Amino acid sequence: MHEKTTLNQIKNRKTKWLFSFLFLVFIAPINAQISAVEKIASYGYSKRFSDSSASKKIQQQALALAKKKKNIDDEVICYSYLALTQRRLLHLKEFTRYADTAYILAQKSNKTRVKAFASLAMGNLKSYIDDKPQAIDHLLHSYTLFSKINAHDQCAKIAADISYLFSPASPEKVHKYAQEALEHAYKAKDPESKLYARLAYGGYLTDKLESGTEKDWQKTLDFLKTTVVLAEKESFDIISKSNIGIAYINLADLYSKGPKPINETALFDNLEKATAIAKKYNIKIIYRSAIGLQGFYYTEKGNYVKAEMLFIEGIKYQLSLPYTDNYLLATFYNCLKEVSAKRHDFEAYYAYDTLFTKYNQLKYNETTQKLLQNADARFESSKKMERIKQLELENELEQQNKLLGYGIAGVLLLGLVFMFRSYYFRQRYYLKREEILKQEQTNSELKLQLMEKETIENLATRLSLERRLLRSQMDPHFIFNALGNIQSMILQKDTIPAVSYLNKFAKLTRQILEQSRKETISLREEIDTLKNYIELQQLRLNDSFEYAIICDESVEDDILIPPLLIQPFIENAVEHGLKPKPKEEKGLLQINFSQQTDQRNLICTIKDNGIGLTASRKLKTNENHKSLSTTITDERLAKMQKDHPHAGFQVLERNADNGETGCIVIINIPIL
Repeated sequence: MHEKTTLNQIKNRKTKWLFSFLFLVFIAPINAQISAVEKIASYGYSKRFSDSSASKKIQQQALALAKKKKNIDDEVICYSYLALTQRRLLHLKEFTRYADTAYILAQKSNKTRVKAFASLAMGNLKSYIDDKPQAIDHLLHSYTLFSKINAHDQCAKIAADISYLFSPASPEKVHKYAQEALEHAYKAKDPESKLYARLAYGGYLTDKLESGTEKDWQKTLDFLKTTVVLAEKESFDIISKSNIGIAYINLADLYSKGPKPINETALFDNLEKATAIAKKYNIKIIYRSAIGLQGFYYTEKGNYVKAEMLFIEGIKYQLSLPYTDNYLLATFYNCLKEVSAKRHDFEAYYAYDTLFTKYNQLKYNETTQKLLQNADARFESSKKMERIKQLELENELEQQNKLLGYGIAGVLLLGLVFMFRSYYFRQRYYLKREEILKQEQTNSELKLQLMEKETIENLATRLSLERRLLRSQMDPHFIFNALGNIQSMILQKDTIPAVSYLNKFAKLTRQILEQSRKETISLREEIDTLKNYIELQQLRLNDSFEYAIICDESVEDDILIPPLLIQPFIENAVEHGLKPKPKEEKGLLQINFSQQTDQRNLICTIKDNGIGLTASRKLKTNENHKSLSTTITDERLAKMQKDHPHAGFQVLERNADNGETGCIVIINIPIL
């Protein structure tokens, strides 16, 4: 809220804290609640200080887009932003129209954020036309709604504004809301909100100095110095430059009220910075306060010439502007009158008094006109609010009557339905009782038939899977190659290796046939079968690779597992990984067994140093080919997952960056 600080108040040392704020709304960091239209309106609102014409144009475009989409929520927020912008431009008529429109439309929305914006615009309007009780009510409502959606940046600024409205009547509430403004600002991590809140809290500390001690003055000084440091550090992100100027003015004013001797260097350093900001951004109240503080300081020191020069400089600067500020000119001429009186220059006093009378009359006329405008605005706004409340009450009563009528009709209808259903179901109960008994008998017969059918289908599926498993385990290529090797050995009269090869082949065939009919086999049997198979592959491939089977100490070799799960992966490792390796490179196949006791799983890890997955795929001519044995194994493991959810396997490429080639297969085998 804006508190006008006159030079007379500065002179009498009874001034309240110098605050002159324009309400600023940044894009809230609650992206999930902000629409694209609101972002456009918020962007336009952020330009109100640098380019007011572009600011209004962008916001009007956002409003047109909201109307085109027929989105009332976006319309309310656009009207609220436009209202706050018109306050910055001091256009009461447009300010009132936009705020009223936002507030009326918000009654049709159930969105918390939308209602919060409407109450914010209305609260600012009431504050602008000096209707403090209504302003506090609306801003408190807006503050509560924004708090619900954690819009901390908005809460910080609204809480600060509420603290100004409670000053000076209720110091406790001033402190309460200034403190809450600080808490919200630091949660928002927004430099603009942080400075806004710190100025409010600084105002509270300064007001306390009227009955405070030198220690309180030092505490307030430290707080305001920190505020200035933060404002300078984050000045690029602070749009409302007037707040930075106010921080300097507040600090300078505090120095002027401090213990004697006054720190003149610090006082004038802050006033110069405030004056620079006032001239750069054309902030009248900052410039007036800076000149006034300097002039008053020199007047008290008895340097009347310097004081007179400062006041005259202020008048020249004001007259150079394209508009006339009668309030400012009257204030400066009044100060010049007092300086002339102290110098006993009554001729100058008379000249200054003439000009003071002229501008004071103009100021009085402007003030009177503004008071009349504010009174008219309060009256019109009150009428609209009463009308809105009356319409809301009428709508509520109408809705209640409708609901009462619907309730009575509903009760009667339910009674009729209940009576009809009772009669209908009583008649049908006896008729259906016999039908239910017959149906239960029929269902029992169907269940028996279904169970028989499921048993036959499961058996057929199992036999089919076993046949496919046998075909996959006894790969025709492997059989033909094995028999060819035996024949070759016999023709070369290598009788002993041929007999050994034939024995291993016969043993392997017998093991596969026997194990394929079993539900479970021991780990010892599985390892024995794998050894036979691998050694046959070694003989077939002229010992081009070596192998090792390792069991961890925690693994017992008599645990029971599903049969023939591992061999298909050994086959893939040999055929597609080790066999294509260059003859001069020795292959290595490693099989490791470990156990997860808590999950009842046996983990089999198969490593080879073959050519790897990528190179193996390139050698295949049929891109769509998939190993039959691997597919069947996958189906078997999938069937086991119902009782053993961890059953399954994964195939990984070894890390080529470390100079490793080949694959790693990890199989989770359930322990049965």
